[in-house]
Amino acid sequence: MNIRDFEYLVALAEHKHFRKAAEACFVSQPTLSGQIRKLEDELGTALLERSSRRVLFTDSGLQLVDQAKRILSEVKTFKDMASGQNGVMTGPLHIGFIPTVGPYILPRIIPALKEQFPELELFLHEAQTNQLVDQLEDGKLDCLVLASVAETEQFKEIDVYDEPLSVAVPYGHEWADLEEVDMHDLKGRTVLSLGDGHCLRDQALGFCFAAGAKDDERFKATSLETLRNMVAAGAGITLLPELSLPKEKQKDGVCYIKASNPVPSRRIVLVYRPGSPLRARFEQLAKAIKEQLAKYQAAA
Repeated sequence: MNIRDFEYLVALAEHKHFRKAAEACFVSQPTLSGQIRKLEDELGTALLERSSRRVLFTDSGLQLVDQAKRILSEVKTFKDMASGQNGVMTGPLHIGFIPTVGPYILPRIIPALKEQFPELELFLHEAQTNQLVDQLEDGKLDCLVLASVAETEQFKEIDVYDEPLSVAVPYGHEWADLEEVDMHDLKGRTVLSLGDGHCLRDQALGFCFAAGAKDDERFKATSLETLRNMVAAGAGITLLPELSLPKEKQKDGVCYIKASNPVPSRRIVLVYRPGSPLRARFEQLAKAIKEQLAKYQAAA
């Protein structure tokens, strides 16, 4: 019995499919299947229901999967403690980003991070907030860069960036040539929004609802780019985060206008598990990201 056996067991529990689990572990299916059988022989108990066509774990198997996850988490912590003692930025680091942050922040920070920390091996993951939070809890990710929401309160947070939201309207709209829009002017208007699961949906709609606007329930976008294209097509207006905006005030059918009274915004943070031995790394990483975004703001 070794650590690799636990990895096979957990992968099989997560994928519930031998081939997919084997691919995730970078081994052949016979290898993984054989090691699971060997583990059962060594433990003297059945982990799987062999009569089923599906991958079904026995009660004992499910209990051992949970224990294997804890063991793997402790092994990772052990390795992190060894590599993170002096805060040196080397080795692998798995970072999660939400879809409304990743595509717009990464091009601005990755070149600088590679130059500043050449020995740091970055693994970048994109998913919605609830998925990232689960992966951070399970130890699959080291830290997240996302908008601060209730789901992240259990973690340690480092402020990275306060990001304003701007009003986006189509060409020809009555606000198209304005320099600024008072949020109270949204009263009675209908706004386009992202679909459920995106934290930006709740944040943007919170400001809109406070101003007296309504959500357009006929359409829910899956991405900011879809939302932008719908505005360009004249389907409505919306709020978009600053990092997603082009340099031009008007481009590709969309006009971008600063909002005020109040200025709608979201707080971008780097979050990590309390007690993580990589805290010094996260602080350096957050500082580097802050510096790059400050340069962007100054040049805007």
